[in-house]
Amino acid sequence: MSAPRRLRIVILGLSITSSWGNGHACTYRALVRAMAEREHDVLFLERDVEWYASNRDLPDPPYSRTRLYGSLDELDSRWRSETEGADCVIVGSYVPDGIVVGDWVLRNAQGVRAFYDIDTPVTLSALENGGADYVTAAQIAQYDLYLSFSGGPVLDRLHQAYGAQRARPLYCSFDPQFYYPGGGQRRWELGYMGTYSADRQNGVNTFLLASAERMPASAFVLAGPSYPHDIRWPQNVDRLEHVSQRDHREFYTAQCFTLNLTRDAMARMGYSPSVRLFEAAACGVPIISDAWPGLETFFTPGRDLLVAESTDDVLRYLRDFPDGERRRLAGRARERVCGAHTPWHRARELESYIAEAGKRREVPA
Repeated sequence: MSAPRRLRIVILGLSITSSWGNGHACTYRALVRAMAEREHDVLFLERDVEWYASNRDLPDPPYSRTRLYGSLDELDSRWRSETEGADCVIVGSYVPDGIVVGDWVLRNAQGVRAFYDIDTPVTLSALENGGADYVTAAQIAQYDLYLSFSGGPVLDRLHQAYGAQRARPLYCSFDPQFYYPGGGQRRWELGYMGTYSADRQNGVNTFLLASAERMPASAFVLAGPSYPHDIRWPQNVDRLEHVSQRDHREFYTAQCFTLNLTRDAMARMGYSPSVRLFEAAACGVPIISDAWPGLETFFTPGRDLLVAESTDDVLRYLRDFPDGERRRLAGRARERVCGAHTPWHRARELESYIAEAGKRREVPA
């Protein structure tokens, strides 16, 4: 399928240069590379902050123009003209000073103004409990397009409760360049990759740490920053502070099973697959996941992945699940993601959404 007319797109996102402590970078890298391969002109603007400056694993993405800005004044002076002339300008969730940046885009962009919420349930929960730092309820109604990492009923909620003009799902994806089966020797029975979050820690405790304590002869692993110093790690749990994207595949394929855990807000609202879920599936690694509404729209529990509700469930899978069925389970999950969740699927969806919103803006009021 050929690409539509060449689009000029400006994205103001949390980070594309550093995957340290965030899943945004992997999502943006995959999407932007696919858009560039489809011959669109993409400019990614990233706030230059110390946290990412010290941990850049892709400082100059080769498939787009990436530029850092140090302040809002610099953003305005250097990039207003490109923003004004773009066919679409996308503001991402968790962008520093995102509310001010959003107002600036809504004021200056002449093309489609979009918000890409990689944290939709977290955003809505924050708005209902004092407000989010990166978008306001009023802005939701002003954006021409609200791209959401979550689908299902949350899209209706955005329309009905917040007046979103056009709420559309734009889920994460995996990049086949980095995620595919094979790799080194198996090292761990079960592993998990994720930045510390208080509302995910119960799952870490129940599914990973408690399982490790009850299987002391087996090795487990947890990768991710920001975990409190007072957590008691079983001796058979390896701790990795960070795994760079180029090493994700090696990390996943060294596991017998990998664990998927969901933040409370996302679990409640459902239909919110994580980028790590698709990555692991693409690598052909069997997945044990917590349960959440809408999971079955992405994978069939029991056929493509396993769902756990307790430590006993995890232990049963680790001890008793036949190895041949484990491989078949992983193969079916890989088929699912390859058929619907590559960057090129997302690029085509984004093109269609931009075209839809653009036609609406062309209709005289």
